[in-house]
Amino acid sequence: MSKQDDIKLLRINYLRGPNIWTYRPVLEVWLDLGGLEDCPSHLLPGFNDRLVALLPALLEHHCGVGERGGFIQRLREGTWAGHVLEHVVIELLNLADMPTGFGQTRSTSKRGVYRMVFRARDEQVARTALAEGHRLLMAAINDEAFGPADVQVAVEKIRAKVDDCYLGPSTASIVAAATDRRIPHIRLNDGNLVQLGYGASQRRIWTAETDLTSAIAEGIAHDKDLTKSLLATCGVPVPDGEIVSTAERAWEAAQDIGLPVVVKPSDGNHGRGVSLDLNTREEVEAAFRVAEPHGSEVMVERFIRGHEHRLLVVGGRVVAAARGETATVTGDGHSTVMQLVDAQLNTDPRRGLEEDFPLSRIETDKDEAIVLDLQRQGLTPHAIPAAGRQVLIQRNGNVAIDCTDEVHPEVDHIVSLAARVVGLDIAGVDVVAQDISRPLHAQGGAIVEVNAGPGLLMHLKPAEGSPRPVGRAICDHLFPDSPDHAQQDGLNSSPCGRIPIVGIAGSEGTQRVARLVAWLLHLSGRYTGLACRDGLFLDQRCVDASDSAHWEAGQRLLINRTVQAAVFENGAETILRSGLAYDRCQVGVVTDLGGAAGLAEFDITEDEQMFRVMRSQVDVVLPGGAAVLNAAHERVVDMHDLCDGEVIFYSTDPKAAAIARHCAQGGRALYVRQDQIVLATGTTEAFLPGLGKLSAWRARRDLNDSTLLAAVGAAWALGIPLNLIGAGLEAFETTPKTAGSAE
Repeated sequence: MSKQDDIKLLRINYLRGPNIWTYRPVLEVWLDLGGLEDCPSHLLPGFNDRLVALLPALLEHHCGVGERGGFIQRLREGTWAGHVLEHVVIELLNLADMPTGFGQTRSTSKRGVYRMVFRARDEQVARTALAEGHRLLMAAINDEAFGPADVQVAVEKIRAKVDDCYLGPSTASIVAAATDRRIPHIRLNDGNLVQLGYGASQRRIWTAETDLTSAIAEGIAHDKDLTKSLLATCGVPVPDGEIVSTAERAWEAAQDIGLPVVVKPSDGNHGRGVSLDLNTREEVEAAFRVAEPHGSEVMVERFIRGHEHRLLVVGGRVVAAARGETATVTGDGHSTVMQLVDAQLNTDPRRGLEEDFPLSRIETDKDEAIVLDLQRQGLTPHAIPAAGRQVLIQRNGNVAIDCTDEVHPEVDHIVSLAARVVGLDIAGVDVVAQDISRPLHAQGGAIVEVNAGPGLLMHLKPAEGSPRPVGRAICDHLFPDSPDHAQQDGLNSSPCGRIPIVGIAGSEGTQRVARLVAWLLHLSGRYTGLACRDGLFLDQRCVDASDSAHWEAGQRLLINRTVQAAVFENGAETILRSGLAYDRCQVGVVTDLGGAAGLAEFDITEDEQMFRVMRSQVDVVLPGGAAVLNAAHERVVDMHDLCDGEVIFYSTDPKAAAIARHCAQGGRALYVRQDQIVLATGTTEAFLPGLGKLSAWRARRDLNDSTLLAAVGAAWALGIPLNLIGAGLEAFETTPKTAGSAE
């Protein structure tokens, strides 16, 4: 077989919001197959077998057949290389632990050119997967050297990009819980700072810290001595302790407190520099030298016998608990301590260096606390213990054994009190107790630390026991749950984390519709953001006079904490180039399906093709929202069945067939009669109050009746009082305020 030319990647476009393909972000790739257009998979000798040998799990892909093995069937029948690339990329993402189920490949009007898309949670990860999938596919097509080891290298490249770009496990668990509750999220940086919700209804998280986490409380938690003092004052059991500045003073403090003692940094974290159960001067002074580099001060405190426990407090209640355990090895008479640790402990598949492992890999010679404990046993990391000798490696090891169901109610009360005393809405409280199912006072247990921004992995992926839904607990703390996940917002009922959003799609007067709706929302008492071709507006003041009918401008509104409602103009190019700026909206308006001219780069040349583009605006209407559709356009009327919420039709013609059918079924519609706007609900009709004859109103403003009806329909759908709508239209000025104020 002659070598096939490379598939050309003509254009790669990341669609960040809902788009013509799906509700979620995707990577859209324009491909030119070249000579491969004449060589579907069944005409490439040996290709199918080579591909499946490299990626055996392709057998699990259903493809359009709808059952296991569906894609393999398509390969054997003959399918084109663009479609194959789609499945190769999806499988590589699956192997990289980034499960991806959605993909589509469609031909264009140009022979050999295709549009291929696949689900892309992160653009850089998606681009890496595409590059590796492209390389693998061409090797399989041309029977080039490429084996399982090369596949693994490709997967590791993608996995490394996931580690670099994707959210950490703690943050991801909260975002996933928010997604389950239909609360939108926006990533605000390359790390773990995430906004949940939109505008004035948002909350922000940074791992397990929230915008409700007090900076003062975090400062208190950082100072362990101050924390203990406050807790003791409120009756919370804590070990006696003292801040020391020298090794000699550490020993003096240990004698005053009473042996055994603990030596640790006063403001350290993750257990670094902590030495336990110290009984001699040599041990205490050596522990001081271990602790000193890990904090600004060193603390000596009474040693509490028992297991270390981490209890997670969210919103004033314990939602999860985990326990640590001693890690030991047994000598064999010929292996060093390091070798024994690697053979007996580090081989546990639950241990690793990355943060998504529930247990950390033990680096014996690098952990000063382990080295100190070995010295106390007369050993070093390179010593060879006698056969049968048990050697202590870590006194508590990783706190990763779930014990949530064992927590005594009094322990729950004391721990929750500790979090409140410090002032943290989310806290990781470290408790030392022999038995967490008994009251602390009865067994001499104590709270040894209260931590801000606690890690969640030990509760999400415990080494033993059941995972706990701590992400959901934090999400519910930020957005208190209710039977329908709704809250009163003063205008109507909006799902948690959301503000009223209106999206207007079409080509006829859409910026005028957007400005009218924003004006009416403003009059209703809302601080309203508007992104349209006329500019970016905050509460009717233009802050950016450039064309703002695009994704980036929309994000500026959704991130703004003062915005209580937002209106977006969405032209076809916006939807095709970047997707919508929001995931769902309360009201979606479609005025028409025009505007195909100028969209040739997207392979759109006819108005009929615009249906698939503009339906995106209707697809994202919330179940409790409404689509406002122009009944004068038959294909716009056809979008009725795509809406999850109510549909309101409008037309300048009161006798439009779609309106008659809709009203006969009890639906809402608006139209013009006797030079006035009529609002109809079923067979009941009423003129819009507060607005006189349209001819007089129209003479003072450069607006047509269709534009006016679309805006009134959106305001009606939002529940704005009708008399306010009429009066607001009378007061509307077509010239916006000049730019000048800053966001």
